[in-house]
Amino acid sequence: MYAVVGCSECSALWIVEGRPETSQCPRCGGRRQYAKRRKFVETDDEDHAREVRASMLANRQDHGEAFAELDSFAELDRQVDDAGVDDETYLEASGVDSDAVAAAGDRAEQGAGSGRSRKETVLAALRDLEAPTEADVVAYAAERDVSADYTHKTLEKLVRAGRASESGGSYRLL
Repeated sequence: MYAVVGCSECSALWIVEGRPETSQCPRCGGRRQYAKRRKFVETDDEDHAREVRASMLANRQDHGEAFAELDSFAELDRQVDDAGVDDETYLEASGVDSDAVAAAGDRAEQGAGSGRSRKETVLAALRDLEAPTEADVVAYAAERDVSADYTHKTLEKLVRAGRASESGGSYRLL
């Protein structure tokens, strides 16, 4: 289920998936119970929700007629997939070995032989350590060749996404 919701503080519009207990405005940061948010449309189709939101934004800026002339999001996605060159062709034309690039990307994601991706390493730290602080998680990840910068960013993303919480400097998975 997807819903186009609005913020009563700053009038931002965004799409919420599912029915969370609360939702936070991406523009002003205002948090409110999902049930109290104004829902402009609820649908099972993400593309439909995207189109409604885009139409509302276009109408706010007096571009409703121009928006109506555009193809659907699904059609635009298809056109984008068909346009341009793929990454492999681009790299080869630039004189770069695309196989070597793919191998380097795989190595970076896996870390130094751990068999885990960098994100999985951060998640493992949150699972394995008791009441880990940010420094504990960074140290755990660093032992497994995951950079401190990546670890900090991943912790922030996990907390923002609601997959982890931070309280009193201590993290835990939700």
